[in-house]
Amino acid sequence: MNKTHFIDSNGNPAGGTTSGRGFAISWQNGPLDANGERLPPNGAFVEDIINAAKDRLEFYQESKFCCDYNAEAIKHLESAIAVLNLRTADREKRGVEGTHEV
Repeated sequence: MNKTHFIDSNGNPAGGTTSGRGFAISWQNGPLDANGERLPPNGAFVEDIINAAKDRLEFYQESKFCCDYNAEAIKHLESAIAVLNLRTADREKRGVEGTHEV
């Protein structure tokens, strides 16, 4: 796997790339909030990639490759998505979603 992760002058995550056999990801660079205005995403979020992996395993589950291992992996990916959604909800509640505020 090849990875390059950038930080801005304040030490905040600032995009980057991750690639490997058969995939290339350009990560979101910067916050989505600019002076109270919502900007469109310019890269992938972790949730996007987890959802893509979950979708692929669900595709396998509809084929002759259906198995308990795939079902278990799907459960773990769903759990990861749920936790990240809780993080987002918490950030929204605190009014810091889309910013670099913690």
